Amino acid sequence: MPDLRAGRIIAVCTSREKGTIKEDVKEAALIEEFGIDGDAHGGFAHRQVSLIASEDIDTMRAKLPDLVPGSFAENLTTEGFDLGSLAIGDRLNAGECVLEVSQIGKECHSKCQVYQLSGDCIMPKKGIFCRVIKGGRVRSGDAISAGL
Repeated sequence: MPDLRAGRIIAVCTSREKGTIKEDVKEAALIEEFGIDGDAHGGFAHRQVSLIASEDIDTMRAKLPDLVPGSFAENLTTEGFDLGSLAIGDRLNAGECVLEVSQIGKECHSKCQVYQLSGDCIMPKKGIFCRVIKGGRVRSGDAISAGL
């Protein structure tokens, strides 16, 4: 049975503007207590980096087959890692970086592009938000694991 507390990052996504789908840039610098260098959500209090599991994106593909990493405005798309097992305060190793879970899910004040097209969005229930405790580089293919 696979270890669902360890997986890999399959996409590193950023955008220059809030409220838009993020693009997979393959790698980026995470800055301590800020987030991803150059991302519109950098510096946003405790929600500096967002994560979604590719398995959760796959469940939405029944309604929207063209979904890709970044469609839910997440920064890191993971695979093989049970993000649902995390609790606030848990720490993650992601590439060279250390993240700390600061929020699980979020209220959507305005409906995103995905919600407008499908009538549903997974970020309010499945999104994981983190602070950057230790900065460094993160790349597609890097391991991600819970606990230190």
